[in-house]
Formats: sequence, structure tokens, C-alpha cells
Amino acid sequence: MIVPIEIVNPHTISYPINIDTLPNLTFDTKVAIITNPTVAGYHLERLLGLIDAKELHVITVPDGEEYKNLDTVEDILNQLFEYKLDRKSLLIAFGGGVIGDMTGFAASLYQRGIDFVQIPTTLLSQVDASVGGKTGVNNSYGKNLIGAFYQPKAVYIDTAFLVTLPAREFAAGVAEIIKMAVMFDKEYFEFLEEGDLKIESTLKEAIKRCVTLKAKVVNEDEKETGIRAVLNYGHTFAHVIENETRYKIYLHGEAVAIGIVMANSLAVELELMRPQEASRVKNLLERFGLPTAYPIQDIDDFYEHFFLDKKSAGNSIKFILPHGIGHYKIVKDIDEAIVKKVLMQFKDHSK
Repeated sequence: MIVPIEIVNPHTISYPINIDTLPNLTFDTKVAIITNPTVAGYHLERLLGLIDAKELHVITVPDGEEYKNLDTVEDILNQLFEYKLDRKSLLIAFGGGVIGDMTGFAASLYQRGIDFVQIPTTLLSQVDASVGGKTGVNNSYGKNLIGAFYQPKAVYIDTAFLVTLPAREFAAGVAEIIKMAVMFDKEYFEFLEEGDLKIESTLKEAIKRCVTLKAKVVNEDEKETGIRAVLNYGHTFAHVIENETRYKIYLHGEAVAIGIVMANSLAVELELMRPQEASRVKNLLERFGLPTAYPIQDIDDFYEHFFLDKKSAGNSIKFILPHGIGHYKIVKDIDEAIVKKVLMQFKDHSK
């Protein structure tokens, strides 16, 4: 006997992305801000002065990618229970991508789902992590392998928070900006080659273009069954690098920068990209002080790690590659020998 269930879900998910000075925020419910000591030290006082809520709590979690795990999420959830938040309560993710990912994931779990908003304080989270509803944590098998698609109710992007951002963190965000340009918009890439992101108006324009591109992709493919996978350009390689280094050596955007260079090398090998185009991308990454090389210790082991990536299926690895600058191609079933030949370009020959 088969009993069919048909769930009609006609509504479209929609929320504003505000790129401006953070406004006063009023909530007629209990609110919990999730942040870390670094962000809190710089900016929490300002945020608290802008929020009017029925009840307001602050939950501080350790700073760093190594704490982006189920233990930290459980700590967040336990504190939410202690504060007696209910289903009408709201969480505020106040920090970078790690805070945003964990806060969104905790919101999706608490009492089967409560609202949350994103107030990203790093460039990477402003242009990428805060938009699109990807939430989750890492484990010993890889990055973001546990999580949920769970959209925020709003995103507030204020570039004033970037004033206290270290140069490395700023550059890490630029890597995600370059990723979007290479995949979708050659004119945007040329804008980045010519522009100065230290100028506020140029920075805001770069953020706006990046967020607009990402919003378009997410609107077409919220749960990454098609075009949204393109946003993982460079990430297939980057996630292996992060896993091998236990998230302690490279910031996420730095690993993505190296991953972009590796992906471009594979694209050149497959004649999808000209060497001169790959050089332009590499030069732009290096202009912002981003790393573009990684000494692979064991080629076979590095290759095997690809199969733990979420984008792989069965024995097939999916690579997101540039097709020139401004276009992309999703390639599967590349011969193992070709991939390893490209990885050999990054082999550590010091041993």
C-alpha cells in the first residue's frame, strides 16, 4: 500500500540584503546574538546600541575555524535553552563566515527552526558566506559536510565593520570576489584589475556586484542541484588543503585562492583556458597578497581526498573550471592521470 503525500509550497523565499550603514533594529521577541571575542571586542557595543528587543542575550563562542564543529553548535543550543528562547525568537549572526554558518545551523535545529539574520563583519562573509542560506560545520572527514540549507530573514552589510579587519582577512574576502568575476562576469573581473578596493565607493560597488551575482545564482538554484555548484570554483582543491592543514595554516579565502590557481591549471591542461588568462587571475590574487602555491606532500592522498567532497558522486569527481574569464564549465570523469599530472605542478620537492 502506498499513501502519497503532496506538500504544496507555493511561496518564494525572499529577504533583503542591505548594503549601507547598519540601521536601528527592533524585534518584538527574544533575541540572541552569536559572536566571538574578537568581533565583540571591536563592535558589540555599537550593535547593542542599535538593537531594541523584548529580551536580548549575547552568546560568545571561541574564535577560529577549528571551533566550527558540532560541539560548539551544541554549546550554542544549550545556552538558547537556558535563556528559554521559543519558536518566535531570533538569532543574530554577528561575525565572519564561521559565526554565520554555525548560527544559521543552530537556528535550523533549535525547536525545529527559528529565524535568524546575518550581520557579517568580514569581507568574505559580506560577499559570500552570509548570502544564500548555506549553514553547517566541519568534521574530521571534511569541511561543511554536516549542515542545512536555511535562509536568513535579512542580511545587513556595513563596510564600517571592515575597518578593524586584518589585511589577511580582507584579502581572503577578495578571493571570493575574484571567484565570482572569473566564473560569471569578465567586465567585473576587469573592474577588479583596474579598481582600488581601498576606496570605499569602489569597495561597495565590488560588494554589490558580487552579492547581486550570488543572489541571482541562489534564486535559480537554492539547494545546489545545478548552477549553484559553480560557486564552488576553487573549493574542491581548497577543502583538501584546509583538511590536510587542519584549518590552522590558511584562512578559507587563502585556501580558495590556491584552489583557484589549481583549478585554472587543470583548465589550461584541458584547453578550457589560455595560459595568459590563468596568469591574469594569478596576478590579481597575488596583488592582494593571497597565496597561490601549496606544497602537496602526497599526490595520491591529495587525490583521494577529492572523493570526500560534497560535489563528488560515487567514483566521479566534479570539477568547476573556468572556460576563459567570465564563463564556466562543469567537468566530470576527468582521467585520473590528467588530474595527477596537474597536481604534480604543486608537488613538494623539498623532501
